[in-house]
Amino acid sequence: MSALPPNPVRSVYIIPILLFISLIYQDMMTERQATPHFFTQVDACSSLPVPEKQDQDSSGELCTLMREMLAAQDRQNELLEELVVQIGSHHRQRMAELSVWQQANPELAHFCRRAADKLGKIQTDYLTSITEEIEYGFETLRGGEYVLSEFVDRFGPRFAHLNGLLHVLSQLGSPSDVTDQSAGTRSAK
Repeated sequence: MSALPPNPVRSVYIIPILLFISLIYQDMMTERQATPHFFTQVDACSSLPVPEKQDQDSSGELCTLMREMLAAQDRQNELLEELVVQIGSHHRQRMAELSVWQQANPELAHFCRRAADKLGKIQTDYLTSITEEIEYGFETLRGGEYVLSEFVDRFGPRFAHLNGLLHVLSQLGSPSDVTDQSAGTRSAK
């Protein structure tokens, strides 16, 4: 096979791109040598230019405000860490209590698990009937306040109670190894 002739259009675009990439690489290498990889502190006033004396007062105020903002952010971080610890300890306590109850009542925990499975199927059927009712009566529900109110009164309380029962039975019947895990792992299942 014969070699293809060089494409002049391609070389017109490629050469400037290669030059640009090499310039960026050189810039990165000189910048990498000049600055450290990680910063441990933020100096709020080091990069502010101070051209005139009257601007020194405003830049000083700006430095003070930035320091106050950094202090407030530090305090917010501390409060968030405390909140995470509190929530985590409360969850661990609930899981420990649930595990103790399940160990004291293994047969009842097993029945709760089975009941939750069956109630989940009932909930699915009930949800199917609700969605079918919405599908067939959408225009009527949309058009009348009375019809919508009657629909909510008819299905809402029963569905809410069914969800509550299912939640309790699922918690009481959850396997013991799941109750010993953290909240993050539990929500992932």
